[in-house]
Amino acid sequence: MTPTDLPFEELWLHDFEFIPQPGERPAVVCLAAHELRSRRTLRLWRDELGEQPPYRTDDGVLFVSFVANAECACHLAMGWPLPANVLDLSPVFRNLTNGRSTPEGKGLLGALRYFGLDTISAKHKEAMQKRVIRGGPFTSEEREQILKYCGSDIDALARLLPFLLKDLDLNVALYHGEFAAVSALMEHHGVPIDMDIFPQLTNESSWGAVRDAMVPVIDAKYGVYVRGENGEWSFNTARFEAYCAREGIAWPRLETGNLNMKRKTFDDMSKGLPQLEDLRQLRYVRDKMRKLKLAVGADGRNRTVLWPFKAKTSRTQPEAAKWIFSPAVWLRSLIKPDPGMAVAYIDYSSMEFLIAAVLSDGHCARGNIMLDMYLSGDPYLAFAKRVGAVPGTATKTSHEAERDKYKVMLLATQYGMAAETLAGRLGVSTFEAHEMLNQHRELFAPYWNWSDDWVAHSLQTGVMRTAFGWECRIGLGEPAVNARSIRNWPIQATGADILRISCILAARHGIKLLAPVHDAVLIEAPLERIEADVALMREIMRRASRIVLNDDASGTHELRTDANIVRHPDRYTDKRGKEIWDYVLKHLADYRAAIERKAT
Repeated sequence: MTPTDLPFEELWLHDFEFIPQPGERPAVVCLAAHELRSRRTLRLWRDELGEQPPYRTDDGVLFVSFVANAECACHLAMGWPLPANVLDLSPVFRNLTNGRSTPEGKGLLGALRYFGLDTISAKHKEAMQKRVIRGGPFTSEEREQILKYCGSDIDALARLLPFLLKDLDLNVALYHGEFAAVSALMEHHGVPIDMDIFPQLTNESSWGAVRDAMVPVIDAKYGVYVRGENGEWSFNTARFEAYCAREGIAWPRLETGNLNMKRKTFDDMSKGLPQLEDLRQLRYVRDKMRKLKLAVGADGRNRTVLWPFKAKTSRTQPEAAKWIFSPAVWLRSLIKPDPGMAVAYIDYSSMEFLIAAVLSDGHCARGNIMLDMYLSGDPYLAFAKRVGAVPGTATKTSHEAERDKYKVMLLATQYGMAAETLAGRLGVSTFEAHEMLNQHRELFAPYWNWSDDWVAHSLQTGVMRTAFGWECRIGLGEPAVNARSIRNWPIQATGADILRISCILAARHGIKLLAPVHDAVLIEAPLERIEADVALMREIMRRASRIVLNDDASGTHELRTDANIVRHPDRYTDKRGKEIWDYVLKHLADYRAAIERKAT
């Protein structure tokens, strides 16, 4: 396929320069655009742009960009309609090179150099970006330079486009482009933040006092922090090793024999050992949150670039420090609907378990036990009952701890986790972990046959692919990928397809999306409409799962959803972060009281 083969009346390459400020919508500086058929070219400064775009945005037009959510965000900031058709060359390039080495990166310059095309220097690009970000006033010479630089990105798109069109599946690319536009819509809306509490957390003095006051309270049940002569608290690995020994926790170790204290290890272990969750969050606060960098605009909305397609599985990856749904779960309690409004967190139930069941369904000669367990309503509890770990009358409430343990086991095991690692994560003996793995392999033998076939086929062909067109390369000449990652990839990538389609359909139906969160979405609506919008969103999410998980019209495979509605004046809560949030509120109140006493 060549550019002229694209089935659209007009083909616009377009790029904006804008000033990004944390939490704010983009402040547009200028626009450069070029229409390939008529060769019409636009170079317009902000004061030359009107209330309507200077080009068509209807179904007959295709817009070509690189990182289209940035250009679409500028449309929204200007009050313009989003383009009906978007071809975002960023996910096209990421899809083409996913799993491959890209020495110059995955940005526009990296894509050009990947194909051996000339580019402006990275140094010049950085200098121009810095000048734009500094903002006005701009001299006439600077305006000319910035417009020329903006136009150079259009020239780059024109050179890059033919290389990326060669093997392009246009339907897949347009689907990815529509999600980029929906991502811009979510960035534009932002997440409502409690602006009574948030400014206190960004104040260095009050936040520093809270960070220090939290340590002795939370650490009382662990005893792993020590205070130095300078008064600074620090995590003590030797004390933590002693704590693990007392609690019988087999913590993973490095080849050196030392405990593996990487954050991901701590995150993984906390999933199976909920008693570590408060310590995990405290450690994150101490190590990663010396200053609160959450990006909140003057309108009280958390906004940051969502970076769709950034992960190898194509999942969205916003920068954690700027994002309300970061690893610090207690931060989510800052989410508070505005007066007259409500938000709802709607998530898929046991998403990865059902995806695994459906993908392996072809290997089931006589019924699909995994699918039956999902249809029971709670596959984790159903498995625990099946192996005799809980009585047949057990419920999620009566046996929550056992159910959570088997949830961790089932999700970790289906990706090939070793018994030693599983034992450490669950706080059980290696023998018990071996027994759990054997139970899984015996009960779900068809899944393991499929998973083994998937690994073998992926290594043989050198490529993995979802039904909706996302790909990843592995094999000779590519960065090493272990078998666990290969087993995990199709389930995570399929989940990403389902959530993308959910967001696209929701936007088409006029639902106000605020955020995608792995296997969930956050939406907003007026109080009188929230129930109806939640019902519609849940149906859309079920429909999206049917679209992806069924290869015929029967639609027999469908994901369930759960919904949590939060109405003003209430705030969002997550039980994993409630204890720390309560500490934060108490220490903020204590700090304010101390300041008031000092003032009087």
